Amino acid sequence: MALDQSFVGRTYPPTVPYEVGREKIREFAEAVGETNPVYTDPEAAKEFGYPDVIAPPTFVFSITFRAAGQVVQDPQLGLDYSRVVHGDQKFAYARPVRAGDRLTVTSTIEAIKSLAGNDILDIRGEVHDESGELVVTAWTKLVARAAEEA
Repeated sequence: MALDQSFVGRTYPPTVPYEVGREKIREFAEAVGETNPVYTDPEAAKEFGYPDVIAPPTFVFSITFRAAGQVVQDPQLGLDYSRVVHGDQKFAYARPVRAGDRLTVTSTIEAIKSLAGNDILDIRGEVHDESGELVVTAWTKLVARAAEEA
C-alpha cells in the first residue's frame, strides 16, 4: 500500500539533546579507520583552529538516523519497517560536529514516491546545537520494498 502523500512537509518535534563526547568521536574514528589526529587529539584539533576534537563527517548519521525513527514509527504514516532498506545518505555541513556539542535533530518528510511498488521516503534532518545554530543537514532515503506476492 502506497504511503500517504499528505505527509510530505510534516515536521516532527526536535529530539532530546545528544551530547557529543570526545571518547565517542575517538571510538567512531577508530571504527571507520580514520587516522586524522583532529578526530582523536585535542591539541592537533586546536592546531587546525578547532576548540576540541571534531567528528568525522559520517559520525552524525547515528544521531540523524535515530531521529528519523520518529518518522518511521509514526503509526499514521503506516510504513512497514520490516521491508525498509537504507537507500541513500547525504550531508551538508555548516560547521564540523565538535566534542561538547549538545545536538538536537528536527526531522521533516521531504518526499514520498512510489516506484515499481516500492515506497521511497526522503527525510531531512536538521541538526542544531544548543544555541540554535545549524550544524549540519542530513538527507536520508529509505526504501520500503514492495510486498512479495503469495
